[in-house]
Amino acid sequence: MLVLSRREGEWIRIGNSITITIVRTGGDKVRVGIDAPNDLLILRGELEVYNNERTISADSASDNIVNSSSISKPAA
Repeated sequence: MLVLSRREGEWIRIGNSITITIVRTGGDKVRVGIDAPNDLLILRGELEVYNNERTISADSASDNIVNSSSISKPAA
């Protein structure tokens, strides 16, 4: 695992199509913006268990798609 320190407004590029920006820091929280292709699954860790349970019981795999277009992106 690569661990980096970043300040507000700084970003990290992953490959050619993913950018992670530190939008805001405060107290014990960090607000992160992710700019990625719409077909890339982006899932918070606490939702992974929910998504896996839903995948098992879902009638259609399309019910379980969460992509970056459905996640609100912070204003620049």
